[in-house]
Amino acid sequence: MTKLYKALTTVTLAGAIAALSAPAMARDTISIVGSSTVYPFATVVAERFGRNTDFATPKIESTGSGGGLKLFCQGVGTQHPDITNASRRMKKSEFDMCQANGVKEITEVRIGADGIVMANSKEAEKLDLSLKEIFLALAKDVPNPDGSNELVANPYMKWSEIDSSLPDIAISVMGPPPTSGTRDAFVELAMESGCKQFPMIAQMEDDNEDKFKTVCQSMREDGPFVEAGENDNLIVQRLAQDPETVGIFGYSFLMENTGQIQAATVNGVEPTPEAISSDQYPVARSLWFYVKKAHVGVVPGIQEYISEFTSEGTWGDNGYLVDVGLIPAPRNERMKIAKAVKELAPMTGNEL
Repeated sequence: MTKLYKALTTVTLAGAIAALSAPAMARDTISIVGSSTVYPFATVVAERFGRNTDFATPKIESTGSGGGLKLFCQGVGTQHPDITNASRRMKKSEFDMCQANGVKEITEVRIGADGIVMANSKEAEKLDLSLKEIFLALAKDVPNPDGSNELVANPYMKWSEIDSSLPDIAISVMGPPPTSGTRDAFVELAMESGCKQFPMIAQMEDDNEDKFKTVCQSMREDGPFVEAGENDNLIVQRLAQDPETVGIFGYSFLMENTGQIQAATVNGVEPTPEAISSDQYPVARSLWFYVKKAHVGVVPGIQEYISEFTSEGTWGDNGYLVDVGLIPAPRNERMKIAKAVKELAPMTGNEL
């Protein structure tokens, strides 16, 4: 008994050591992380893919663009994600992090476009906002209302205090957290553009770019702006319950909830597919996903999934993703991207 016990103990211990030192177990399900904005599109593709092929339905987690890229770039191996979605382009610093961690070959896929909307309940007054008014409502520091050449803590608590034509109600805006690509795009496209309307601040871009970025991208923290996490559906639910609250999220969520909510015009432009694809709408951005080439052929179905995503029946002008709010890229661009996807053409980093 003692010899047998020792033998079994030795075998068990050896197995445990081997298990600890071995790489993570191989898996048969594609792992996708990233943007909450791309999440609905990726989910539709994943569900169809799981239904219509012999592969498992990919597992998708909504972590935000920044959070997804961080997970994606941590390394190669099945303990790490295969694909990450992003509602902004990968940053050069993120590409460098991937390279440093052995994620050498990455295929970049631009899937189309989306607009960022500011929406409220259909029970409320429809808003007509300028980029300048958006900045004044949401920035941490703004030019002194007395006209002097200084920045002060944001004093505006009601929309009507910014402009008498706006509703006489408290500024109450729910938006994405800093880990979100929607937040990144919003501060760049809406906040910075509104910020530049003030000559004093616009001059900072030449004199002190870091200060300019801080002033233009810092959201207020005194109550009128609330970070709502990565779940855009929660913002939509809040808007339906509270007509005086405004939400910031992607156009696709507006499309899914047109019975309950309405979008503000920005600089007089409605967020329509035509206005977004032509860049007439001021707060439009591209959507992406990134593929880890080292995992293709290791985790089954990756090549087939990305082929499904980039097929004309999916992302084309009459593809099924249009029905859930995707604004397709121009046809010639789609053809080029689909070819790069088929070849798993790697990024060089020079394009960032």
